[in-house]
Amino acid sequence: MDPIEIRRFDAEDRDWLIEQHKVHYAAAEGFDATFGVLVTQIVDAFLADHDASCEAGWIAWQSGQRLGSIFCVRLDERTAKLRLFLLTPEARGQGLGKRMLATCMGFARDCGYSNMQLWTHESHRAAGALYAKTGWTLVGEKPVVSFGQQNVEQTWTITL
Repeated sequence: MDPIEIRRFDAEDRDWLIEQHKVHYAAAEGFDATFGVLVTQIVDAFLADHDASCEAGWIAWQSGQRLGSIFCVRLDERTAKLRLFLLTPEARGQGLGKRMLATCMGFARDCGYSNMQLWTHESHRAAGALYAKTGWTLVGEKPVVSFGQQNVEQTWTITL
């Protein structure tokens, strides 16, 4: 089997990325169609006007198949925001998430960001465990009803 490559996101990945987020989060979390709308808005905004000098997305790729995504976007002059982190079920448990996270954080560091932030839900326990294991700190939680589900929003940060 071919090694897993982490390559830059491009417009040809758009529909796959949106569909995978919609399908995965509907199946795993019960999220409704509003989640797909949000992902579509994020991806389309990135494609329309991201600054390639300080923002990027990546796709994990193996043998012609996409396995995951992760993005680094500018929140402010000093802070990058991690977005759209997803691994397909078949790609989990191989250390790929840690590799993708390191790629994204390394890019942010190289771009001169001093901090990173992300937003997620408490129900994404595996992701939360990865963030904690790699030095991120949970700095905020808030009960919400979003995407048709009761959940707890979380904000995580890390100093680079």
